[in-house]
Amino acid sequence: MPTVRRIAHEFLERRGLTTIFGNPGSNELPFLAGLPDGFTYVLGLHEGVVVGMADGYAQATGRPVLVNLHAAAGSGNAMGALTNAVYSRSPLVLTAGQQVRSAIGLEAMLANVDATQLMRPLAGWSGEPSCPGDVPRSLAQAVFEAELQRRPTYLSVPYDDWSAEIDDNPVLDRTVRRGLSPDEGQLDDLARRLDTARNPVLVLGGDIDTLGLFERAVSFAEHRALPVWVAPSPHRLPFPNRHPLFRGVLPAGIGSVSAELDGHDLVLVLGAPVFRYHQHVPGPFLPEGATLVQVTDDPGEAARAPMGESLVASAGAVLDGLLARLPAREPGETAFVPNPAAATGERALHPEQVFAALRETQPADTAYVVESTSTNSAWWRQMDLRRPGSYFWPAAGGLGFGMPAAVGVAMGLPGRPVVGVIGDGSANYGITALWTAARYRVPVTFVILRNGTYGALRWFADLLGTTDVPGTEIPGLDFAAIAAGYGVPATTVSDVDDLHAQLKTTPTGPRLIQVDTELTTP
Repeated sequence: MPTVRRIAHEFLERRGLTTIFGNPGSNELPFLAGLPDGFTYVLGLHEGVVVGMADGYAQATGRPVLVNLHAAAGSGNAMGALTNAVYSRSPLVLTAGQQVRSAIGLEAMLANVDATQLMRPLAGWSGEPSCPGDVPRSLAQAVFEAELQRRPTYLSVPYDDWSAEIDDNPVLDRTVRRGLSPDEGQLDDLARRLDTARNPVLVLGGDIDTLGLFERAVSFAEHRALPVWVAPSPHRLPFPNRHPLFRGVLPAGIGSVSAELDGHDLVLVLGAPVFRYHQHVPGPFLPEGATLVQVTDDPGEAARAPMGESLVASAGAVLDGLLARLPAREPGETAFVPNPAAATGERALHPEQVFAALRETQPADTAYVVESTSTNSAWWRQMDLRRPGSYFWPAAGGLGFGMPAAVGVAMGLPGRPVVGVIGDGSANYGITALWTAARYRVPVTFVILRNGTYGALRWFADLLGTTDVPGTEIPGLDFAAIAAGYGVPATTVSDVDDLHAQLKTTPTGPRLIQVDTELTTP
C-alpha cells in the first residue's frame, strides 16, 4: 500500500508544486524524505525570508508555491512576511510539521497547540487532518483554497502521519476551476455609463499585472483615451508609468485621493481595493458629483469598500466586454513622456541619480523589486517601466520583503534581469536572503541605498509632529562586508560614473552594490 507521503508527493507533482521554499526542523523531516527527482528544495535561513522568497516566486510565476515551516515557532517567525503575501494575494501553501498525534495533547516539545488558529486571520484557510487518511484531501484543499482565494493557506500535519499506509486516493485526479464572468446586462450597463460620462477616469490596481492584464489594460485605456491613475500603495505596476495617459500613483490619504480625482464624474477602478489608504488625511471619499464603480474578483474587497458600487467579476472579462461594446475615441498625444533631469545631491548621490543610472544601464525588460520607502517620488520621476512584471513592492508595507522577494522573482523568471532596490533600513530584515542567493547562484543584483536612517519614519515623524522620537538613525552599517560574509560579491560606489560602470556589467550570479545616498522624502 502507498504511504501518505508518496501520495502527497505525487499530488504536488501533478499540480506543479515541485519547488519548495523552506527551513526545516525535526517535525518536517518525514515529509521531506524521499522527495522525487523533479522536486527542488530552496533553503532559507529564516522563515520570514523563506516566505518572502516564496511570495516573490509565486508573483513571478503566477502559480501557487509550497512553503515548509517548522512547527509553531517557525510559523510564528514567518507571520510578519505573511502580511505582505496576504495583500499581494499570493497563493502560498504553507505546511508545518506537527508533533506525533499522541503527544499533541500533552503539549510535548514542538507541539503546535491549536494549530489551525495560529496563522489566522492571515491565512485564508487553515487546517489539520483528522487522521492520516485525511492528509491527502487536506493537502489538496490547502492548494485549491490558495488558488481560489488567491491567498495563503496553512496546513499542520502530525509527522507520524507521513509514513502511514493508506489506499490509493482519488484526490490525485481532482481539478478545481474558477470562473467569474459578468453577465451581459452588467457589461451593457457599465459600457453605457462609461460612454455617457462627461469625464471618466480609470484607476488600476496591482491585480491587473498579477492576472496578466497589463497589455489589455493599456489597449483599453488607449481605445477610450482614458486618463489612468494607479491605485494607492501599489504592489505591482499595472500601466506604463511614462505613458501619455498615465497620471501617477494616487496618494494614500482619503482627502488626497478625492483632491486628485476632482473634476471626474465616473471613476472606474479595476483590480484594486477601494482604497489602500495609509497616512490619515481626512476629507470626502470622492469629489462632489463623482460616482465610483469597482471591479474586483475578491468579495472581501468589494464588501469593505466605503463608497461606490462593486462588481465581483474577472477584470479580464470586463475589459474584453467593454472593448467589444465601446467605440474608439480620438487618441491624444501618443509619445511617451521623457524623464526629467535627475536631481543631484550635495554630500552624496541623490536617489534620482541612482534610478536614472538604472534606467540608462539595465535592459528594458528588467524586473525591479523595490523596498526603499523614502524614495518613492524619486523612483517614479526617473524610471520608465513599460513591460508587465516590471515592479514588485511589499503589499502590506512589512519590511523584509525586498531582498528575499528579489531572489524569488529571479528564480521564477529565469533569463530575465532582476534588480532589488533596497533601503538600508529595510535590508536588515531580510539580509539572510544573501546566503540563499549565493548558495543557488541566483543572478540578481541588489542595490542598497545607504543613508543611515529610517527615512520614511522620519518623514512620518514630521507629518505627525513628533520629530523628537528615538530610533530613526542606523549609522555604521557596511552591507558590502556583510554580503561578502554570505558569499555574495559586493562593492561600494560613491559617484555616478562608477555606478554606471558597475551596473553595465552582466551578473552570472548574485552581486551587491552599496550606494551612499542623501535622505529624501517619499
